[in-house]
Amino acid sequence: MRINPVGLAVAIGVLWAGCILFIGLAELVWPTYGRAFLDLAASIYPGYDAGRSFGQVVLGTVYGFVDGAVGGLIIAWINNLFAPR
Repeated sequence: MRINPVGLAVAIGVLWAGCILFIGLAELVWPTYGRAFLDLAASIYPGYDAGRSFGQVVLGTVYGFVDGAVGGLIIAWINNLFAPR
């Protein structure tokens, strides 16, 4: 079965951005929540330092969407490469 690359890219981008947004906002309320996850994201995304500010949460969310969308495109492309026509 073939997959729509744009649809999968948007879906995974929104999902990954939502994860980073949710954990980033929760960390603003509870300072120790998700710290290891946010530090991992900060080690991958340049300019994102997982700081305790709303601006950093937005930046991490944007990075998450772009990262998820690119990953979704790659997954759909590989799937469609091997899927029967």
